[in-house]
Amino acid sequence: MEISIVIVNYNVKELLQQAITSIIQAGKNFEYEIFVVDNASTDDSAEMVRDKFPAVRLIENEDNLGFAAANNQALKLARGKFILLINPDTIVQENCFSVILDFFRSNPDCGMVGCKILNPDGSLQLACRRSFPTPWVGFTKIIGLSKIFSKTRLFGRYNLTYLDPDMSYEVEAISGSFMFFRQQIIQDVGFLDDSFFMYGEDLDWCYRIREAGWKIYYLPDTQIIHFKGESSKKSDRDLTLQFYRAMKLFVEKHYQNRYWHVPQWFLMTGIWLRASLTFLGRFFVAVLPGIVDFLLLNLSMLLGIYFGVYWRFGFFPLNDYLIVMLFYSLIWISCLMLTNSYASYKFSSLRTFYGLMIGLILNTSVTFFFNQYAFSRLVVLIAGFFNVVLLAGWRMVFKVLARLNKLPFKNSLGGSLLGRRALIVAPRKSGEKISQLLTNNVDSGYDICGLVVLEQHQSRDDAISIPLLGTVNNLDKIIQKNRVSEIIFSTEQVPFDRILDIIHRTHRKDVNFKLIPSSMDVIIGKASIEYIGDLPLVDIQYRLMRSENIISKRIFDLLIATAAIVLSLPELVYLLLARKACLIRKTVFSENGRPLQIFEFSGNKLSKRQQKLPSLWSVFSGKISLVGSRIIEYDSAKFPSFRAELKPGLTGLGQINKNSAGTLEADQRYNYFYIKNYSIQLDIEIIIKTIFKI
Repeated sequence: MEISIVIVNYNVKELLQQAITSIIQAGKNFEYEIFVVDNASTDDSAEMVRDKFPAVRLIENEDNLGFAAANNQALKLARGKFILLINPDTIVQENCFSVILDFFRSNPDCGMVGCKILNPDGSLQLACRRSFPTPWVGFTKIIGLSKIFSKTRLFGRYNLTYLDPDMSYEVEAISGSFMFFRQQIIQDVGFLDDSFFMYGEDLDWCYRIREAGWKIYYLPDTQIIHFKGESSKKSDRDLTLQFYRAMKLFVEKHYQNRYWHVPQWFLMTGIWLRASLTFLGRFFVAVLPGIVDFLLLNLSMLLGIYFGVYWRFGFFPLNDYLIVMLFYSLIWISCLMLTNSYASYKFSSLRTFYGLMIGLILNTSVTFFFNQYAFSRLVVLIAGFFNVVLLAGWRMVFKVLARLNKLPFKNSLGGSLLGRRALIVAPRKSGEKISQLLTNNVDSGYDICGLVVLEQHQSRDDAISIPLLGTVNNLDKIIQKNRVSEIIFSTEQVPFDRILDIIHRTHRKDVNFKLIPSSMDVIIGKASIEYIGDLPLVDIQYRLMRSENIISKRIFDLLIATAAIVLSLPELVYLLLARKACLIRKTVFSENGRPLQIFEFSGNKLSKRQQKLPSLWSVFSGKISLVGSRIIEYDSAKFPSFRAELKPGLTGLGQINKNSAGTLEADQRYNYFYIKNYSIQLDIEIIIKTIFKI
């Protein structure tokens, strides 16, 4: 056997298929074997390999073992004189194997070769040739000197940017995405160190190979395209942590004794300082809208003071009121957070307006209770006016400039703020069409990261151009790993009850849900419609899933339950003492299908209202609600997959419509209607109807 090729795959089925196809083309004149180690992918990658490439030796792991450990599994079975470790998100040139094998034969001291690696846009991927991160090299990288003075030998050693990328030469390290080496390397050096889960294992291996006396070369005579990051998509925070932990492990393993004159704490401080700066930069981008709003809120207060007091009277003791200004601003910021103005709707002028109006009402109320400290109502009203102009205004200007491509920092800071990273939940073919329409419309701002299907068997159709990320069962993990901010549903073959169930299960404040109707004659709860070309995107805003309505419903429950408990206390005592009512514990289904315990009275002569009186305490504690789904006794054998999606309630639409309710299907319809159309007025109407029926 001449060549053994090892590919570690994780959830990049389409790219893996493309990589194997290119490898087969490159190896047609050689005797070779291909290993694919699948690290517990959820996109049916292993099934694809079995169906389309039966000659490939497939190793399936039940858990994600990481890059090093997975490679070692195949390396222990590899029989080739030469071995290639290659990422699944790559395409190799047809002359790749012949060029590199010729180089090995001409250079017997060469133990490992790395080729020229290109990004998808044709630019050079700097990681294809590197130096070890010695204290000086690491220092220049951390503080940015290697980027500023990249063409100088003194500062450009980390990625060897001072060398010609079209010349061949010996290097200290190459990229782990393409490592071609002799079988003898394993015998002399050993396997990859699986202490490195991801990142750093290639650097560590190169270090050990050179320590064993072998040379490593960079060879640009052949090249690959590497879709960097596609094989390891995770949240930015996870990737950054793993990278700097790997650097810490590398320093502890190799530099602790070698650079004895440089204290280890100094090296560790440099690594974690760089990590901290990276996190701080990303944190700053995330909180930037809040910082801008806070500054503008205080500016509005100053304008309110100027026009409301100083302009009229010529004097105002501002220093005495700085804390009061801060208090007012924090109330407005809290109200903006309540309306999701810093999560799903960072640049929504309408949401900002709602939050500011709620804050204005609260701040105006403060003037009634703290007259000696509060500003006059005129100052608050003037500040409220300027808040709307400034806070809603800068969002409108920002969006207009972004649409016109007039933001000078859109590709860096603006990209982080404006990016609408989305996934599509749909059947494969319709999902592909939706993806093409959204992608082709540049002004939409959508970055489609892939497709999610309902069932596993739907992922086994013919290949499509959009990456398949998995099924809805893994949606939470997919959202986190791909940093998704919007989920787009196609109503074609995805029922509305299933859509609502998915939204409920994966409800996150930082994710927007939209749907594309198969026809426009559907009736949906309150929604806004965005047109991308001819494609209508309906923004799903089920009222009870909005944070402000969740809070208002809870406050309503607390107020009514408290009043009802106080008013019914004499009757409770009478029932316990005079009527000998027995307090029983009852196990019912919660909204998530789990067992929930509430209390009721039992007794033959008690009315239904009297039996439910102890349940008011469950309403007060938040276990159940005044208005909600029908209370059903817990029976997991009878209802194995029960989910109401709505808290149990003492009353509700299902309870007052007994003629048309009673079955789980009917109850579910009422629950969905209530979730979509919730309001305090609806709760009051249901309670009044319940009282008159009783």
